[in-house]
Amino acid sequence: MLQLSNICKRFGDLVANDQISLQLARGEVLALLGENGAGKSTLMSILFGHYVADSGTVEIDGVKLAAGDTRAALAAGVGMVHQHFSLAENLSVLDNVMLGHESLWRWRSQRTDFHARLRALSDEFGLSVNPQAIVRELSVGERQRVEILKALMRGVRYLILDEPTSVLTPAEIEQLFQTLRRFIAKGLGVIFISHKLGEVLSISHRIAVLRAGKLVAEFESSKASPSSLAQAMMGEERSINSGSAAGQNTRELGPAPTGSALRVYHVSVSRQRRALLSKVDFDVRRGQVFAVAGVAGNGQQALAQLLSGELTPDRGTIELFGRPITYRPRAWIAAQVARIPEDRLALGVVADADLCENAIIDRYLDPKFCRWPGARRWLHVLNRRAMRAQARSITERFDVRFRKLDAPIRNLSGGNIQKFILGRELADAPALVIANQPTWGLDIGAVSFVHQQLRQARNAGAAIVLISEDLDEVFSLADRIAVMFQGRLVGARDAANWSREKIGLAMAGQMGA
Repeated sequence: MLQLSNICKRFGDLVANDQISLQLARGEVLALLGENGAGKSTLMSILFGHYVADSGTVEIDGVKLAAGDTRAALAAGVGMVHQHFSLAENLSVLDNVMLGHESLWRWRSQRTDFHARLRALSDEFGLSVNPQAIVRELSVGERQRVEILKALMRGVRYLILDEPTSVLTPAEIEQLFQTLRRFIAKGLGVIFISHKLGEVLSISHRIAVLRAGKLVAEFESSKASPSSLAQAMMGEERSINSGSAAGQNTRELGPAPTGSALRVYHVSVSRQRRALLSKVDFDVRRGQVFAVAGVAGNGQQALAQLLSGELTPDRGTIELFGRPITYRPRAWIAAQVARIPEDRLALGVVADADLCENAIIDRYLDPKFCRWPGARRWLHVLNRRAMRAQARSITERFDVRFRKLDAPIRNLSGGNIQKFILGRELADAPALVIANQPTWGLDIGAVSFVHQQLRQARNAGAAIVLISEDLDEVFSLADRIAVMFQGRLVGARDAANWSREKIGLAMAGQMGA
């Protein structure tokens, strides 16, 4: 048995964990629920040895675990898949999986053996990934699979999964659950952190709910319901408008779309002789949500980079509001294109910069925030007072919870970072929004809030390109839907003409354009 007893952890005046006690038996799945910032990640970081608790103990199979010692946790059979990845991006998948397994003093590497083991685990879990691929070239979904495989390669007895299904398709999730059930039958204990209530009720035996750093409820999964879990998480009944959160496919209709905002003509992109996008054509109108569904790794990442000026097409053209666009990020920013990236910490913010700096990160030459912006290219004197006012406006309007505006933004929870990015990008009524996995890893309240903000932007006349692997989210928000498969975009049509079965076939490459 794994046991946490009276765990307390403070960060200054913030009480992240307040006298929390939990138990996990082998052969059991304990689901951990709570809003972003409720203390889940802090508690798991204490268990895994990343943080040292101010008080309380962790015991594994009756033996007290050394505080703040990740090696001790690994040796005791604890594995953890983090929500934010810890991969060496310049190395291959195989190299990442092998890190920490071999001594530097070995005369010969066991790459062949590790390659075979990795392939076997990939096939067993249905987590397809190329062992030779460089991690920086992988999508978020593929990187998540590498993290899961890293933990499984260590032969763990207690596995912590922090939002492991956020970037998997429904079929992949079901495959993962089937494999987890087989491991559970063999005695593996799992702590499953998720904001998807249907998943929690499906896979877990018990559910623990944290709120504001305290353990507020424990349920037997067979006796719980989505409404009782939501009430325990939030402290009150709230209507959940998000289809992704509630598991419903309701779609709120907006005003009729108007003129063309974005037109992509026959665009192809390749890098290092590998085709990323092939003959992509689509049109997005003002006041419309155009959703791109698909399994991770089929070109969605390249499409998002193309639509923010990070990639230049080999062939084809892109028009923004009837005019060709220059393929540079600054040109897209100047054209009022908002960007919500899939990896909020690596691509959406500068993690070590504070909230004020991140509030104007792509607008630091705006006269509102910069004195003498045109005097010298090398002379930019920032207006700190205006920066603070902008950051405070974002945090108040978008309910971002923080301790200090001058603290690094990495100190915020994932959900609050995402809300901050959303507030920064939507603050000045953008004409076009590129939203790539906008609710990945968010709790049900934050998902509903993000969806509400995207709908408001659409209703105000913005064109929105939604790239999402969450079909509930796609059906909830989209006016038109297309599917990305192996770099091609197929089936662009009104949302009413799609079904889950049709999208599933298209995602598997079994439907023509």
